[in-house]
Amino acid sequence: MTTGFIADLHLSPGRPDILAAFGDFCQQHQHLDALYILGDLFDAWLGDDDTSEFAAKVKKQLKQMTDKSVRLYFMAGNRDFMVGERFAGEVGLTILPDETVIDLYGERVLLMHGDTLCTLDTGYLRYRSVIQNPLVKSVMRNLPLSWRMRIANRLRKKSSSQKPELTPAQLYKMDAQHPEVLRVMEKHSVNQLIHGHTHRPAVHCFTLSDGTWAKRIVLGDWYQQASVYLVSK
Repeated sequence: MTTGFIADLHLSPGRPDILAAFGDFCQQHQHLDALYILGDLFDAWLGDDDTSEFAAKVKKQLKQMTDKSVRLYFMAGNRDFMVGERFAGEVGLTILPDETVIDLYGERVLLMHGDTLCTLDTGYLRYRSVIQNPLVKSVMRNLPLSWRMRIANRLRKKSSSQKPELTPAQLYKMDAQHPEVLRVMEKHSVNQLIHGHTHRPAVHCFTLSDGTWAKRIVLGDWYQQASVYLVSK
């Protein structure tokens, strides 16, 4: 029995290489017991009413896995929080809330996207609190898809044009902060945390305040190569 964890693929029509890599992954891992997608599967998901060829390809790839009885779970990231129940029903996946604890072959494991761990990135957290407000999401869902696409394209262009080389201090500010990691793990009484978002794949070992060993697994992005964390029993 094997369970897989992935995050930060940032699938988009502009990166057919990543889409192809994800298609290969779906074909080669149909033996999995379960697959957890911990956010930012899409570079931008504007709503479940997207009927584009790109959206259809991703749904087909995911459906290949659920058709083979792979249990598929999705946790929203900061790029695809508009994924809803319609999408979930079409591909057969289950949507999980952030900060979900699972039983991973007898061990309690906390799953997160990871953005809320970056407590020093206050500008982003303010933006997150607004854009993911249920009222704002409801308004967005009721806008015509063409309007949502224009808004997303403007935001993407603005983001790309304002990406200077980041200093070490800026990179640190955008990373998960250890005090928050300790807080959330102790809140859920777990010794293992798996998350994405930071694009800094690593395994961090440390102790909790009670002296017990703990582990934080950070998933990698798919910009250069596929990044998958597999756990077998």
